[in-house]
Amino acid sequence: MLDEDPTHGEQDGEELLRRALLDESSSVAVSLKISGLPVSEAVTVIFHGRRDLGTLQTYVAYGSMGAGSRVAASELLRVPCDLDLAEADDRSEAERLYAEQAKALRDALVGADTVLDVWREPLDELSDGGVTINHSVELSIRLPAARLMPTALVAADRQLVVTPVCSARTLAEGRPPMGIACAQPDLTRVYPLADDPERCVEDFLQLAAQHAKTLSERLRSLEQEHILSRQAYAEIPPRVEYSLTEKGRALLSLIESMREYGQRWL
Repeated sequence: MLDEDPTHGEQDGEELLRRALLDESSSVAVSLKISGLPVSEAVTVIFHGRRDLGTLQTYVAYGSMGAGSRVAASELLRVPCDLDLAEADDRSEAERLYAEQAKALRDALVGADTVLDVWREPLDELSDGGVTINHSVELSIRLPAARLMPTALVAADRQLVVTPVCSARTLAEGRPPMGIACAQPDLTRVYPLADDPERCVEDFLQLAAQHAKTLSERLRSLEQEHILSRQAYAEIPPRVEYSLTEKGRALLSLIESMREYGQRWL
């Protein structure tokens, strides 16, 4: 079920929604709690905005937050799937649109979290150190698409992060297109939500191996050309650092000139 909670004062969710729709000077929020998730356990969706903005922006926070709860900005994940209630002419129509669009987002979150739970088994088999769950809003790895929820599976020994992502669209268009992103510091790939996780993990590992081979060949070539210098450290796991040589640093001004030329003329 959809639970509506005000985020300030004693007014109920319907009154806050009415103010957001009818009072252009009012900035309000309506929340939706989703519990019973297999990986996230519970999340709270916060729709925030004003009528003059046209849409209510969507944020997702980890955990179940009740009425009057204070939420720090650092706890809110901005999800680019906003409520679009601009077509509502009256309160009844606004409530109908809200119910439809909130349900679409709820279904998306439940579906993504359920699929993420299926990913745990192949990741556990892959990771010697075990898989942990990260609820941070910010991840150390850049992703090619927006995150859908502040939940990620992390295989630290593989530097691998797996998390649901989505395309930007209003909820008036229905459930957003979703996928599962597999990411390492220098490699990312998004798989369709319905794909078999075991096959996806195998595919990503093959891509990672090929990427590592290609990167190693490029670094070796730059080292042979005396553009990079290589420093190996006798550590476990082994660590190697590359740095620009004098010859390599001399190329920086040329690269910058090419960038400026491209911005101006291409």
